[in-house]
Amino acid sequence: MKCGHQPSLATPFSVSRPANSHSLSLGGRHVSRILAVDPGDKRHGLAISDPTGLIARPLLVLEHTSRAADVREIVLAAEKHEAGTIVVGIPYDIEGNPGPQARKALRLVEALCEITSIPVLTWDESGSTQAALQIRKSDQLLDARAAAVILQEYLNAQTD
Repeated sequence: MKCGHQPSLATPFSVSRPANSHSLSLGGRHVSRILAVDPGDKRHGLAISDPTGLIARPLLVLEHTSRAADVREIVLAAEKHEAGTIVVGIPYDIEGNPGPQARKALRLVEALCEITSIPVLTWDESGSTQAALQIRKSDQLLDARAAAVILQEYLNAQTD
């Protein structure tokens, strides 16, 4: 497996690669679109950032079929939307420990790392679904909005 685990708030699971054609430099800062994934048992919500890496928006909801199929669809979405990074939300408990859902999400991260050279990061997504419920518009997009919350929190932390 080409991924390595290095604990941090945004944990890289793959090595950085040189800037690709889908990235740009903005004020000396390397930016590109970022795809976020809010993994779930039935659905995975996806969100995408703008090209400057500052604003997140819900993208789509993938119905879970199998880990292999889900991973292929996530990578296809990242490639289609020219994402330079994939951020996967991990639901840690209040003490920062991974529970059953977090372990499932980490297995999804490992599977993503096995088939793509796009850097894959984890982000603590605790509370993202609750935050998405606050801005509720339709239940069909709840998972994608949760992914947008994860992504916006990640983007905000990068500019601090």
